[in-house]
Amino acid sequence: MSHASPSRLTVDPSALSASPLTPPVSKSDAQRALVLGHLTGAWPLPSVQAESDEDLPADVRVLRRGVEALRLPPGPVRDVDCADGGAPFRILVTQAAVTPDVRVRFTGTPRLGERPHGPLFTSLKQALGPTGLTLTEGTPWPVELHAPQDTTKVAPVFRVPGAQSSQYASSLLLGCAERFLREKRAWSVEIEGALTSAGYMDLTVAWLRRFGFTVEQSEGHYSVTGYQAPESVPSLPGDWSSLGYLVLIAWRTGGTVERAEPQSAHPDQAILRLAAEVGLKMLPSGAPNTWRFEGEATGELRATGKECPDLLPTLAALACVLPRPTTLSDVGILRVKESDRLEGIRTLVAAYGGTTELSAGADSETLRILPPKVKPTRFAMDSRGDHRLAMSAATLCVLSGVPLDLTGPECVEKSFPGFWRQLARVGVRYS
Repeated sequence: MSHASPSRLTVDPSALSASPLTPPVSKSDAQRALVLGHLTGAWPLPSVQAESDEDLPADVRVLRRGVEALRLPPGPVRDVDCADGGAPFRILVTQAAVTPDVRVRFTGTPRLGERPHGPLFTSLKQALGPTGLTLTEGTPWPVELHAPQDTTKVAPVFRVPGAQSSQYASSLLLGCAERFLREKRAWSVEIEGALTSAGYMDLTVAWLRRFGFTVEQSEGHYSVTGYQAPESVPSLPGDWSSLGYLVLIAWRTGGTVERAEPQSAHPDQAILRLAAEVGLKMLPSGAPNTWRFEGEATGELRATGKECPDLLPTLAALACVLPRPTTLSDVGILRVKESDRLEGIRTLVAAYGGTTELSAGADSETLRILPPKVKPTRFAMDSRGDHRLAMSAATLCVLSGVPLDLTGPECVEKSFPGFWRQLARVGVRYS
């Protein structure tokens, strides 16, 4: 949907209802599972097929279309539009590079073209270039790739720096799984330096193992060394990035969150620990993986972009209603997301009447958020086309009871298509 003027979210604190809230499937988990289902023959993936397209995150649909293009019989160039999906694009580039003799023309939004991909391209060219890989970049589109026919003569290792994004390493490790199945020899990823957002690499390893791959790892080194088909295809959990908003909304309304697996390896499961640190208790609600939240949020909130970067906008919304300042460290990574999320967070806090202080250390940036002394009567926010900024602003609207004028609400389709339906359940009026 398109909105020429801001949409209005109105909350009557006395009319909020304690309804169950349900997240979509985890797009981070689904993207990894889709690739592994493709590689191991579990296609189409049952737990993705069970979701309606209306409820499936846009990034998952993008990656599914890309994999379907790679599965076509040999022939002409395949065109793959990645829209603004950073993870789908990076994953699909590696899968295209290891699909023998395939030709792919990638396109995407201008913002996706501006985001950094060079380390991944360089790694693929260094490892597979000697066997005939060609990968050329437009300005910024299209990115055109022609995969080699055979890679059995090259050293089976991808080398990539870890500082900028863990998505490069995850993409390459999924490529190692394809190479192992095709060549029956171990392929490895060697990471140079510290790995940013290492929890997402742990998630990739966990999914490889669920699908039957043997992954050996040591400091900065990951190898796919074996495969045995699992007894059944793993199912998909709810999305912890989306649950971050719902946990806070359920706490405010007295409702519950469904499809929440505390044992998940997803980095944004950290919302449970962080919520507990400020005073919120998670309690079972009776049904499997369904929880409610109680308590008074009075503690000091501290979080780091090294652990859960996608959760930081959500935590900024919570920070605005806490009595104490909040400290978010290692926030520089937010500058290269779907938008400049660091600036987006500062804009959200300012719109609500709070203040932010940004300080730079030797190798990181820290953002301190000070809540307003007096709540505003209304606040306005432009999502900048960024789904996480839109949902964080809406979460602040519910937490505070302050009406919101939101420009660009449709961008939530990227990760949580049903977000506005979930808010309607608790009594938020959206027009």
